[in-house]
Amino acid sequence: MLLLLTVNAALVFKACTSAPAAALREAGSALEKVAAAFHRGSITTSLVTYATTLTNDLKLQVATLKQMEIFTRKEEAATAFGYLPLPDVIVEARVPVEYTYFVDLKGPWKIEVTDRRVRVQAPSLQFNTPAMDVSGMTLEVRKGMFKVGDVQENLRKSLASMAAGQAGQNLPLIRENARRQVAQFVETWLLRNFTDGRDYAVTVRFGDEIETPLPDAPLKLQR
Repeated sequence: MLLLLTVNAALVFKACTSAPAAALREAGSALEKVAAAFHRGSITTSLVTYATTLTNDLKLQVATLKQMEIFTRKEEAATAFGYLPLPDVIVEARVPVEYTYFVDLKGPWKIEVTDRRVRVQAPSLQFNTPAMDVSGMTLEVRKGMFKVGDVQENLRKSLASMAAGQAGQNLPLIRENARRQVAQFVETWLLRNFTDGRDYAVTVRFGDEIETPLPDAPLKLQR
């Protein structure tokens, strides 16, 4: 009986001392697999697949900007077959416009992980066709009295292209908000797929920022 108890105690002691080592080896192996998956690109594929399923679309909307825009058109009027100049005509349109910005989920994504830092190279920011609230638009003649109707009509026809140009100029206003949205999206995905996902810090750079170095301090969002 004494011999049996001694043998059992020895086996229990061996199991207790070997378990932590085995767990550490398994954890290390798991981390190596995760890092390897990032570099192979399978993590990127999984992220994009998750995003497509979540949004049920091929776009990840990252920012919406609503502004009251003022568009102005100036034309030089003339009569008598163009030989008699008339005062300039300047008309102004005030119209509410909504700009929506997104990143293409099927675009070129690149994700790398180093020392628990996830570096995301997302596609360039894009925008949908600006949505103008025509019912809230007002027209005003700032100068002139001849052929005002023609100038107003020309302004109406050019509003779409002018709004698209303004959407591009608004990119600096929404870029950092878009960066936070993408970082939060990646962090949420990490939490859903990895038990230690909370320990990863995410930095995001867009396709048109290839020459811009990533910030040293990663974006760490509060949950």
